[in-house]
Amino acid sequence: MDSRFPPNHEHLDHDMVKMEVNFDDIPGEWLGHVMDLLLESGANDVYYTPIYMKKNRPGTMLQLLCSQENVDRMKEIVFRETTTLGIRYYPLTVHRLERTFEQVPTEWGQVTVKKGIYGGKAVQWAPEFEDCKRIALQHGIPLKKVYEQVWKSTGE
Repeated sequence: MDSRFPPNHEHLDHDMVKMEVNFDDIPGEWLGHVMDLLLESGANDVYYTPIYMKKNRPGTMLQLLCSQENVDRMKEIVFRETTTLGIRYYPLTVHRLERTFEQVPTEWGQVTVKKGIYGGKAVQWAPEFEDCKRIALQHGIPLKKVYEQVWKSTGE
C-alpha cells in the first residue's frame, strides 16, 4: 500500500450539503476561478451543467457538495465571486466506499491504483491520473498508453 494514501473505511457522511446556483450572466473565465476557490476552501466536489432558463436563455448550473461545517464559507465565496442573488441547498447523505491504494508496475515506473471496496470486495478501481500524466510526459508517450499498460498489469 502507498503510504501517501492511508486507507479509509466505508462509511456514511450524514452532514453533507448540496448547493445549487443558476447563472445566465457570468463569464466562463469566472466559473473556472470560482471552482478553484470552492475546492481550495473545502468543497468536496464542484461541477457545472449547461441548462436553459426562462425565456430559453442558455445558462449554467453550479452544483457543489460540502460538509455542513463548510456551508457558510461556500455561500460567502459564491455570493462574493459570482452574479447570483440566491443559492439553493439541500441536506444529503453520501455513502463513501472504503478505499485502498496499490502500486502497479509498468515498463515506465510505478502507478498508484485506487480501489473502491464494498462489502470487503473491490468493486471499482482507477489509476491515479497524476501518476499516469507524469509518466506520459516524462517518457513522451500518449496518456492512454500508460492507462492501457496499467490495465494489462492489473488484469482488469
